[in-house]
Parts: sequence; C-alpha cells; structure tokens
Amino acid sequence: MDTRPQAALRQLGGVLRAGLLLWCSAGTTQAAPACNKPVYLTLDTGHMEVAPQMAEVLQRHQVRVTFFAADEPTRTGDGSLGTHWAPWWRARAAEGHAFASHTLDHVYWRADLPDGRLQVRPSAGAQAGQTQAWQPAQYCAALDAASDRLRQRTGVAPLPLFRAPGGKTSARLLDVARSCGYAHVGWAQAGFLGDELPSERFSNARLLSDALRDIRPGDILMAHLGIWSRKDPWAPAVLEPLITGLQAKGFCFETLRTHPDYQVWLAAHTQ
Repeated sequence: MDTRPQAALRQLGGVLRAGLLLWCSAGTTQAAPACNKPVYLTLDTGHMEVAPQMAEVLQRHQVRVTFFAADEPTRTGDGSLGTHWAPWWRARAAEGHAFASHTLDHVYWRADLPDGRLQVRPSAGAQAGQTQAWQPAQYCAALDAASDRLRQRTGVAPLPLFRAPGGKTSARLLDVARSCGYAHVGWAQAGFLGDELPSERFSNARLLSDALRDIRPGDILMAHLGIWSRKDPWAPAVLEPLITGLQAKGFCFETLRTHPDYQVWLAAHTQ
C-alpha cells in the first residue's frame, strides 16, 4: 500500500496547525493590554503658543486627553476657538481626543446672589473684566456656546461635561449646570500640575518630580495650552517627561469618556 499520500496529508495538517497557532499567538501579542492604572490628563485653553508642540508630544506617545475649551485671547491668530485655530482642533478630533465646555468667554464664578442669580466675571469676550449678575439661563447659554463652537471646530459632539474657569464653583452653580445637562470636572490634588505657578518659586524640575511622586491611579490631571504669566513655560518642557515617566511606572492615559465617576452621567446625557 502506498503511504505517501497519507504522509503528505499529515505533513500538510502539521503545517496548518502550526500556522494557526502562530496566527493566534500574533493576535494575542497585538491586543492592547488592559489599563489598570489609568490617569486622565485634561488640558484647558490658554494663549495657545505652545499648543502645536504639545499636540506633537501627545501624538508621539499616543496619549489621548480631554480638552476643556473657551475662546480665550491667544498669542497667535484670533481666539483659541477662532477660525485661525480651527484646523488645529479638527486635527485633534481626528486623533481621538475628547472635548468639553469651559464657558465660551472663560466666565469665572464669583458669588451666589440672594435673588438666585450668579455673580460672574468673564475674562474674555466683549464683557471681559466686567462683574455681572447672571440668571441661571445665561450661565447655561455660556456653557452651550462653548460646546457649540467646539462642535463646529472639531466636527464631533463634545462631552456633556464642563470645567468652571479656575475650578471656582458653588453648590448653586453646579445645580444650575446640571439642570442644563453638564456635570463639573475638577482635578485631583496631585493632578494640579502647577503650570499656573510662578517659575521663580516652582521650577519645571520641581513640578515634574512632585507630579511623578504624588500622582495615583484614577487621578484627573490639569494643565493649560499656555499660561501668560509663567516666565519659564511648563509646556512642552514638562509634558513629555511627565508622560514617559508615568508610563514607565505603569500608568496609562485615558480620556474622560472612560472615567468611572462620569459613566452614568455620560450614558444619560450624551446625544
């Protein structure tokens, strides 16, 4: 009896099994590892001069962040949400970043007034520097205006989240925001990355070492796309070693789309 065909079939079967194992192994090694030490880097708008370099760092390390945007004065072009910066925002959307409101005119909360209005002071726009008394609907309109502009600039729906300029809020302000569909996002104590602090007292080296020492899994981190007052800019000098240093410690970066504290809210309010 000629056993050569059977031997050939056995050999072919062995090749196919080996190929299948190799394919399965390749698929396993290419799967993204689970992120069990997430941190959530958030960036508020600023003078934008360093924004292109910051975007390059984020893209180089495949880090996705959440941007909180207002239409603030810039060193280049028009406002940070103006037409000059529209291509920059569109490119960030294509990279998979998330976006949320920072009030269009960067409106600071100052106080709750007895009649139910809110005392506020915009730092941008036509009423910059003017203390005003707003009805709740006016504050909601300021939140919506930034979200609408972001939608125009990015082509994607912003998250139903906001950050009050300076992180300044009250229980009344938060209730007003929730009534019009926005949950507030602050930051962890260690997540205050210090780019607003004077560089004469808080060097970049110190801010970096403090952050790498103190940040914990789950922390929301906060910095800006340029700070006018800091003489030795935080970004992009600290941004890249912060990212690589945290990654070396096993941290991974996520947007607020996946933050556990906001999952229920996002599911109920995302359009």
